[in-house]
Amino acid sequence: MASSAGKANRGGGGQPSPRAGQKPGQGPAPGNTRRTLSGRYVSISRDDQDQSIDQSIATDISGEYPMGYTVHIPPTPDNQPMDSPRAGPTTSKGGQQFVSSTMFTGGYKAQTRGHVMEKVAEDHEGGRGNTCGVDGCDGKTMRNEHGEDIYPCNCNFKICRDCYFDALNSGGRCPGCKDEYLSRDDPQGNNDDDIVGSLPERKALPGPQYDSATDNKMERRLSILHKPQYPQQHQNSGESNFDHARWLYETKGTYGYGNAVWPKDDSYGGDGGGMSGLPLPSFNERNRRPLTRKLPIPAGVISPYRFLALLRLVVLGFFLAWRIQNPNKDALWLWGMSVVCEIWFAFSWILDQMPKLCPVNRSTDLSVLKERFEKVSPENPRGRSDLPGMDIFVSTADPEKEPPLVTSNTIFSILAGEYPVEKLSCYLSDDGGALLSFEALAEAASFARIWVPFCRKHAIEPRNPDTYFMMRGDPTKGKVRLDFVKDRRRVKREYDEFKVRINGLGEAIRRRSDAYNAHEEIRAKRVQLESGADPSQPLNVNKATWMADGTHWPGTWTVGAKEHSRGDHAGIIQVMLAPPGNEPVMGSADEENLIDTSDVDIRLPMLVYVSREKRPGYDHNKKAGAMNALVRTSAIMSNGPFILNLDCDHYIFNSLAMREAMCFMMDRGGDRICYVQFPQRFEGVDPNDRYANRNTVFFDVNMRALDGLQGPVYVGTGCCFRRTALYGFDPPRAGKEHTLWNFCCGGDKKSRHKKKAKKQKREDVVASINAGLHEDGDESISSGLLPKQFGNSMAFIASIPIAQFAGKPLADQGVSNGRPAGALTGPREPLDAATVAEAINVISCFYEDKTEWGERVGWIYGSVTEDVVTGFRMHNRGWKSIYCVTKRDAFRGTAPINLTDRLHQVLRWATGSVEIFFSKNNAIFANTHMKLLQRVAYLNVGVYPFTSIFLIVYCFLPALSLFSGQFIVRELNVTFLVYLLTISITLCLLAILEVKWSGITLEEWWRNEQFWVIGGTSAHLAAVLQGLLKVIAGVEISFTLTTKSGADDEVDEFADLYVVKWTSLMIPPITIMLVNLIAIAVAVSRTLYSTIPQWSKLVGGVFFSVWVLTHLYPFAKGLMGRRGRTPTIVFVWSGLLAIVISLLWVTISPPSDSTGLGGSGFQFP
Repeated sequence: MASSAGKANRGGGGQPSPRAGQKPGQGPAPGNTRRTLSGRYVSISRDDQDQSIDQSIATDISGEYPMGYTVHIPPTPDNQPMDSPRAGPTTSKGGQQFVSSTMFTGGYKAQTRGHVMEKVAEDHEGGRGNTCGVDGCDGKTMRNEHGEDIYPCNCNFKICRDCYFDALNSGGRCPGCKDEYLSRDDPQGNNDDDIVGSLPERKALPGPQYDSATDNKMERRLSILHKPQYPQQHQNSGESNFDHARWLYETKGTYGYGNAVWPKDDSYGGDGGGMSGLPLPSFNERNRRPLTRKLPIPAGVISPYRFLALLRLVVLGFFLAWRIQNPNKDALWLWGMSVVCEIWFAFSWILDQMPKLCPVNRSTDLSVLKERFEKVSPENPRGRSDLPGMDIFVSTADPEKEPPLVTSNTIFSILAGEYPVEKLSCYLSDDGGALLSFEALAEAASFARIWVPFCRKHAIEPRNPDTYFMMRGDPTKGKVRLDFVKDRRRVKREYDEFKVRINGLGEAIRRRSDAYNAHEEIRAKRVQLESGADPSQPLNVNKATWMADGTHWPGTWTVGAKEHSRGDHAGIIQVMLAPPGNEPVMGSADEENLIDTSDVDIRLPMLVYVSREKRPGYDHNKKAGAMNALVRTSAIMSNGPFILNLDCDHYIFNSLAMREAMCFMMDRGGDRICYVQFPQRFEGVDPNDRYANRNTVFFDVNMRALDGLQGPVYVGTGCCFRRTALYGFDPPRAGKEHTLWNFCCGGDKKSRHKKKAKKQKREDVVASINAGLHEDGDESISSGLLPKQFGNSMAFIASIPIAQFAGKPLADQGVSNGRPAGALTGPREPLDAATVAEAINVISCFYEDKTEWGERVGWIYGSVTEDVVTGFRMHNRGWKSIYCVTKRDAFRGTAPINLTDRLHQVLRWATGSVEIFFSKNNAIFANTHMKLLQRVAYLNVGVYPFTSIFLIVYCFLPALSLFSGQFIVRELNVTFLVYLLTISITLCLLAILEVKWSGITLEEWWRNEQFWVIGGTSAHLAAVLQGLLKVIAGVEISFTLTTKSGADDEVDEFADLYVVKWTSLMIPPITIMLVNLIAIAVAVSRTLYSTIPQWSKLVGGVFFSVWVLTHLYPFAKGLMGRRGRTPTIVFVWSGLLAIVISLLWVTISPPSDSTGLGGSGFQFP
């Protein structure tokens, strides 16, 4: 089907190189032009769009994108074209190019269609005839170092390098004469002696046996990650790699000097087959080196830390007992509120402190990963990468709040990552369905052809062009190539032009749409006049958003209309960059190229634009629903066994980050790891980090501590998932039960046997899939329970065992259920139209109906913090997670530095925690697979917002004490002061030790304490109220996206820090500050007027009021705006108002023994 579609659209071949420049025989590019996606130079004058609409509307407006669109229906279940007689394995590339230049749309009660982008016809006459002869391919034929064409077959059939290796892997027959290749020469001109292996060694490893042609087509379309049939004893032995040193030691193969052991005559048996006496030494120690290591915290740090935590717990217990036994009878209401708050604070501290007792650090060895998976071996004679595939998800929803330039830079960092190109796929989820995001991604795909080879050639770090070109310092440091400065200058100029185009896309789309809409109005008016209708009647013409080819954008229009609004539009899939081949493709030093890439692999990973279908009446479940749509789409199109998800403003800062994650997944025991979470690091934060935006206490203290238990929580971005864990499967080896009974007494064997006997039918099916035991084909799958959990896509269900097998570590000693080495070195099958049509089906709005998506499978629905719930479900099934802290930050992103934006962000997190507390995802209901301290940590996630109730009361207690003249204790005696001093000192010592083993600073710890009070008195309280309203009254909660910064302020980088945007969340902290300030003034005035001043009570109340105001100082500073811009009169009137209110309080309620200040008996007139 794919080949026939590709032949029918030979004009719509693959995307040409964006730096095609000028073809041979063409003149120089005219002035005032720019290069388009099709490789032509066109005028960028805006006047062309303002010419006569009636004469040349389509030509002028589409000048920016000179591509024609025609609608073709791809092969779908309701449209089956006749098989082409010439369809064969060599025509698959044409089908792939058809897919890569086609935008597929479809959805509910809609036919799946492909809008094919026809390539502009180019004249190849006058050249050397260097075009590939394979149908649908326009690549250049192979050449040797002299520039002469290479013909690998005696029939002299012209073929490019990619098609040549596709033909080898598809049977080794020439596409022209259909005979097997007889020549044994390398296509680059090397002789037989220089080739690593013979012709059969070039072929991919054999896949599983198929029962029918239909099954074969299904499996080939999904992935090449099939399990080869190896001898059973070979798999069980764990010795999958041929040990040459051991062979030399056990035999008499002593050829020459330098071999492992020079045997003696009496060291072997009579037959020379092996050793007769001494035990065999271990030669595989180097191969068995672990990929990762756990580095425990030094005992000199962790032991005192645990002792201080225990000491503080004991002191808190004695202190609370003393407080309860010694009430203040003069102010029982004040004493009662303080004791209740202190008990809750102690409980909250225990929940936070207990999971911190077992922190660990981890390290990886990337050299071992490369040696184990990318080294030449008998199983991998060509040294191809045996690493599993990885699909990277980038999510965006609104191009106005998430600028396309920010998203594009994230895409660039992904495409240039240090991971095998053929194993990497990138998917952009545009949940808003905006044409701006679509065209920005098309521009990014064009510029990536320049940026990615530049990064590979010069080892650029970081590989985000915006960050790289703004870095301070010497850019030539560490660069060894002489042409670096020239290449950098050229790429910088191209990137500046790219930014101009991206920033102007919104205006270009608006002008284009206005012109087309005006043309439609003129046409409708003409039809109205010709029909004789009343010309005074208004025209019913929609204000559509138009693509560059002159057709309606199938997604969201700027002016919403039916089937074209944010909640009502079709599903869209566009393959921007087609899947690359399995062999490296080196560039050239031609003058038409921007930089010399003759020794650089210029392949790019697959890049796909996805916008899921949305219709009224369906709950689309926000970000979680978009992520699940990407999970299904990627399973159909690439099926990488691992998934890395990133927010649009979080880019890859360390190009080796994906390899760091693979070290954990591919190590021994890695098959029980559900995800690897990286810390979030932020740029653009003010140097003082006024609002604790970096959140280092959470990422460097709490998360490291959880890594010593069952693993860190999932925080929404920068996380590498195992695909099968997202599918709701249990880990391969069930862990032991973690309960108090098991912890103390070892548990009950009878109850464990009963639980093992009560296996559900779903678990049986899952186990059979994990073991690859389905032998009945699709019929057995369709008749089982899997469609009820995963949907009715047979292609998706068939991809599950493939992803499960590809995610296994290599079979080795100590590794159970591993995969053989070299199983993932084969080429990936190209995409065809039927595959993309199936991908359109799985992103339809009705696909999840009556399935377990969002309940057990994929991202979990029902909370605004779907990330925490998703990670909780995995840990609850017995999976483990890993926290990977790299020397160079793996990812970096942006954080809101404005006070209002920061409070709204914290409000969203806290509201999600309240939802978790009132749902079945509460850690109290966790099963026995979750460890006890891990359960405590998740319980704290749902409980911490409720601390705001007690915190607000406690912040008002000092003011109430000062107003009433009473205190929380009867008197400030030595016992109270000793308890208070001990609790405070132990808290400070714990903070110092946390700084020691986590690497944070005391300033960061103090900023976190300050913002804990700020957030607790504002956003957390609002979250509790919203959560209660949702639980009691069913009021749904909606949030707006946090605005990302898309451009830098040249005047002040932190200008947004000083912007004051009013929100109701500011009312509680402002009230607390004003009340405490007035209370201090009132108390001081009353004490001065008293005959017998109560200085002890004044000092106690003032001390706690100052403690509250010190924690709220960053909040007050944020209200002042930019330094120096707050009028002085504001401070003057604030002081006068406080004095007046204080004197008024003394006048209204004077002390009974008051005689006035200095005995003068001052009174108001």
